Amino acid sequence: MPIRILIADDQEGIRGAFRLILDAQPDMTVVAEAADGLAAIEEARRLRPDVVLTDVRMPLADGIEVARALADTDIHVVVVTTFGLEEYVRAALRHGASGFVLKRSGPALLVEAVRAAVSGDVLISPQLTVGLLRRDAPAPEESGAPDPGLTAREEEVVRLVAQARTNAEIAEELFLSPGTVKNHIAAVQRKLGARNRVGIAAWAWSTGRAAASPP
Repeated sequence: MPIRILIADDQEGIRGAFRLILDAQPDMTVVAEAADGLAAIEEARRLRPDVVLTDVRMPLADGIEVARALADTDIHVVVVTTFGLEEYVRAALRHGASGFVLKRSGPALLVEAVRAAVSGDVLISPQLTVGLLRRDAPAPEESGAPDPGLTAREEEVVRLVAQARTNAEIAEELFLSPGTVKNHIAAVQRKLGARNRVGIAAWAWSTGRAAASPP
C-alpha cells in the first residue's frame, strides 16, 4: 500500500507543488488537501492518512496545533515551513511532530521526511539540525560518554552525519556506496543506542566528534 498523505497549507500553489512531488513517487499518494489547520485536523481524523504535511503558519490552527491535536493518533505529522525559527522546531517536536523540513530544502528532502516519519524516524532539515545541536551540546569534557567502540570508518561517518550530510554526500566524500553508508549508520545506531540520525549527531556534538578532523 502506498503512503497516504494529507497536505495542509494555506497557499494553493504550495499544495499543488507538493502534490506533484509526492504523487510522482511510486510509494506515495496524496489523499487530501486542507487550506487551514482546523480543516487539516478534521480531515486527518476522518481519512486517517499515514502522514500529514503541515505548514506552521495557517488560519484557524497552526502547524504546532495540528501536531498536538493528532499526537494521540497513529498519524505522523511533518511540519514543512519557510520559517526555521528555533522555537517552532522545538515546539513541533515537543508536541509529537515526526519531522521539521524547510520548504527551501528541496523535493528530495521532502520525500525523505515522509518516508522517515512512516518508518518511525525523525528528520529535521540539516540547516536546522546543526544549529540546534551545536547550541545544546555540552562541552566535550563534560559529557562523560563511554567509548562505544566505533571503527575508524564509523567515526568518519558519524562526523559527517553531525555536519548534516546526506547519505549520498557521505558516500561521495568517503568513496563508498550509499548502501555501505547506510549499513555503517545502522551499526553506529546499535552501538550508541540512538534512535535515528539526530541521536547520532547529538552524541557526536556532545563528545566533540562533530568538528573533529578525519583521521
